[in-house]
Amino acid sequence: MENKPIYLTEFDRERLQKLIVEAQSTDYRKSEYLEKLRTEIARATIVSSQDIPGDVITMNSIVRLKDTDTKEEETYTLVFPEDSDLQQGKLSILAPIGTAMLGYKVGDIFEWKVPAGVRSLQIIEIIYQPESSGDFDR
Repeated sequence: MENKPIYLTEFDRERLQKLIVEAQSTDYRKSEYLEKLRTEIARATIVSSQDIPGDVITMNSIVRLKDTDTKEEETYTLVFPEDSDLQQGKLSILAPIGTAMLGYKVGDIFEWKVPAGVRSLQIIEIIYQPESSGDFDR
């Protein structure tokens, strides 16, 4: 986890805080990633959906990432746990890399501990961001 500033919409913050509360009564309550998500929310700069820069990853954004070690590129949609499906590229916010990418912008590089070690990823492109497309309640 980096200490670069990250940005979060008020709408996403509300939904993510609700997710954290609801997760306390599920198997996720034991997940270390729930606490990491809480930490990321706490350190984020909160802005309105209309004011979030178009190059920032928000919930339901489709992003292209590059592994800085292998140079391999991956495309993901950042989603809530109930919508996750890795075969379709839908990555849960509670997955290690999902939590890590939230709020970063194009060009940023972030490192995150995953079960296989530490991954260093660069945000290459935001293919779709709901807010910049006018979907403020997505």
